[in-house]
Amino acid sequence: MADCGTLRDFFDDAVRECPGRVAVEFVRDGRTCRRTFGEMSARVRAIAELLASVGIEPRAKPVALMLENGPDWVETYLALAGTAVPVVPLDPKLKPAEITYVMRNASCLALITDHAHVEVAERVAPDLPSLRTVLLHLAPDDAAPDTIAGRECVAIETRLAALKHPAAAATSRYSSVAPTPDDVAAIIYTSGSTGAPKGAMITHANFTSDAIGTLATVKVLKSSDRFLVVLPLFHAFSFTTNMLLTLRLHARMQFVQSLRTLGEDFRRFHPTIMMTVPLLLEKIAAKFDDALRTNRWLLLFQAFHLRGLVKNVMRLQLGGCLRLVVSGGAPCPPGTISFMRRFGVSVVEGYGLTEASPVVSVSEPKVARIGTIGLALENIEARIDNPDDQGIGELVIRGPIVMKGYLGMPEATAEALEGGWLHTGDLASVDSDGFYTIRGRKKSLIVNREGKNIYPEEVELCLARDPLLRDVLILGYHDREDVGEKVGLIVVPDEAAFKAADGSQLPRPEIETRVRAIVQTQCGDLAAYKHPRKIDIRFEPLRRTPSLKIERKFYEGQLDR
Repeated sequence: MADCGTLRDFFDDAVRECPGRVAVEFVRDGRTCRRTFGEMSARVRAIAELLASVGIEPRAKPVALMLENGPDWVETYLALAGTAVPVVPLDPKLKPAEITYVMRNASCLALITDHAHVEVAERVAPDLPSLRTVLLHLAPDDAAPDTIAGRECVAIETRLAALKHPAAAATSRYSSVAPTPDDVAAIIYTSGSTGAPKGAMITHANFTSDAIGTLATVKVLKSSDRFLVVLPLFHAFSFTTNMLLTLRLHARMQFVQSLRTLGEDFRRFHPTIMMTVPLLLEKIAAKFDDALRTNRWLLLFQAFHLRGLVKNVMRLQLGGCLRLVVSGGAPCPPGTISFMRRFGVSVVEGYGLTEASPVVSVSEPKVARIGTIGLALENIEARIDNPDDQGIGELVIRGPIVMKGYLGMPEATAEALEGGWLHTGDLASVDSDGFYTIRGRKKSLIVNREGKNIYPEEVELCLARDPLLRDVLILGYHDREDVGEKVGLIVVPDEAAFKAADGSQLPRPEIETRVRAIVQTQCGDLAAYKHPRKIDIRFEPLRRTPSLKIERKFYEGQLDR
């Protein structure tokens, strides 16, 4: 494959070709703010100069970046990666022990964060021998301490104005240093749901190849698109699909204020594209469904069969322009996809993993098949390894999107990249047209006493079709007197949905009875050996990873006797 360049090439091309085009939109102090590619470039160069002034060197120790979504995240990342400094993106919601583990494992030289995380920085710094500097993005009224646990502390905004002129010089850091495609752009740590977090080293070429491959597959994306950024940029899915695709297209990122303001932000920004996870899409669909059942005007329009008017009213709640939603991270209930399509919003599913930068497969909306993860990107190879008699085996891939390896973990790297193929750990099948379907996790596969294979995700997908069930998790469990595993279910009912359906709040024992009946009905199309034998009904939402997947490992063993 031809050289796809670096992340900096994506950005510099956008700055050169359309400096006056709006690159980002965001809300600050209640006002909609915008920055052009040219304005961002000036700030990126100034931040790069500041990094150089505090001793952050190219291709040396990495820097941890822990900020909420927004232009500061994007500009700081581009200043770091654009001058060949590896970045360790961190979830701002991590606990101090988790931050300490990651930064110590990566030997981070500096931490870039904000005023809200000063206290956390003070707690973790004493346990980080490699940490020398903490740099803070501050609001005008915030004050920065001189030091944090004995480390230098730098207020970024107060230094940038003085650096804009030197940053424009030919001898500036940004002008004199550029990354190569083989340089590590980010070290992204896995969530740890399968053991201690591992730092996947993703190069510039990995990321750019993934972005180019995605755009070659989803050909409907264009430079006039506005991407509503809901998912956190520290996560590889959001980083590649929201940030890198927009840079490559010279399109626009629009940052939501929070999940609570999502409806307001839709109407403020009028986005055309949204990358999401099934849980968020289900919540949007549930609100639409509730409006269709309770809003008196919508009920009147439906009574008179004014479907076009109903569709337009509902689309306005999404800003009126949304045309494509890409869902990833977990299987999306087919009913949710079909429901959203009724309102003119194309929904397609994709698949990926951090180690693959991360997109592996997706499809064009006009050929998308509900229930599949689409087609493998054009610039990679994918196959099913050791398929069983149902054609199900481990999905393995190779190509320019595959990571360099895990930081400091040669054995784990060799295991993941065995034979030159990235072993995803996901079980899948592929049809005659090349559409892949995820069948389960290799390690979560349930094998019963008759030796039959049960794929948890298959059963979960059947159950998740019922809107009265909020969370469903299929696990294998053991009875002491039996060999083999049995199928167990942990399920969380949606009490609000039960109340809306029944017209009154039901007592929990009645909800439990109905849940058991729903499980029996929903599993009716599955072979009997796939039906849950044990049903554990809970009323608290299940724990989720930062990418909003249910934290399966946490619940393993909880159904055993």
